[in-house]
Amino acid sequence: MLKKLLLASAAVALSFGAVEAKELKSIGVSLGSMGNPFFVALANGATAGAKAINPNVKVTAVGFEYDLNKQVEQINNFIAAGVDMILLNPGDPKAITPAIKKAQAAGIIVMAVDTAAEGADATVTTNNVQAGEIACQYIVDKLGGKGDVIIQNGPQVSAVIDRVNGCKAVLGKAAGIKVLSSDQDAKGSREGGLNVMQGHLTRFSKIDAVFAINDPQAIGTDLAAKQAGRTNVLVTAVDGAPDIEAALKDPKSPMIQASASQDPYAMAQLAVKIGNDILNGKKPEKSVILMPSTLVTRDNVGAYKGWSTPR
Repeated sequence: MLKKLLLASAAVALSFGAVEAKELKSIGVSLGSMGNPFFVALANGATAGAKAINPNVKVTAVGFEYDLNKQVEQINNFIAAGVDMILLNPGDPKAITPAIKKAQAAGIIVMAVDTAAEGADATVTTNNVQAGEIACQYIVDKLGGKGDVIIQNGPQVSAVIDRVNGCKAVLGKAAGIKVLSSDQDAKGSREGGLNVMQGHLTRFSKIDAVFAINDPQAIGTDLAAKQAGRTNVLVTAVDGAPDIEAALKDPKSPMIQASASQDPYAMAQLAVKIGNDILNGKKPEKSVILMPSTLVTRDNVGAYKGWSTPR
């Protein structure tokens, strides 16, 4: 009799558990710009991750065009629409906090991707310290531990700060490496990389290598060096974007040597999975989940999957 009661109780508990499980019905995605292939890959990965959980889920992905006020407005719209989860790349990691708290107060799970956002339920990002380390270790190895190097900085978000710190840690261990500059913000753009590199080329007669915090800056750096007739500058970066993938395959761009890759598609897939777990009461052990970076070079780029390949 006791055994029957226990089995019946277990069945009731399982039944209640099934009723209480929350179905992922809708996700709002707010990203920097849908004209940027990185954010397109994030959106596609989020959609794939959500569809794997619920084929009928509604995913709305929008770009805030680097306008924080617009991102706040998008979050408010997602709250009004009653989404179950918001996936965002924060326009400002701190200033976005009140909007995140408002969403959470409405029972919405908020996941940050690529860059941490204060107050988010969890963040999934590339191990950016490691990315900076491997991109700059490549420089040290190629230069034989001796040379004049520039760290081309960028917007001071967590991802950029971590990349620069990783790079500095590696270069600092090579006694023969001299860092000429590490504080110039090239704005994360191709134009910014071009402008900053033009200034450095004017200022320094000898530059052996440049570490750019992302691929657009690396492309701009390469262009500036070509225009100045300086063809012996080794350039590495972080992203593994389509443009850098093409450059690594292009014999006309030999200065671009390597990029520590990110995987935005898989990053967003994982963020949605973790967000769905949180929605159903299962929190991750850590609030920041780091994804490893792999160095893509001219030697191995042929085997590189790239950003757009489904995982």
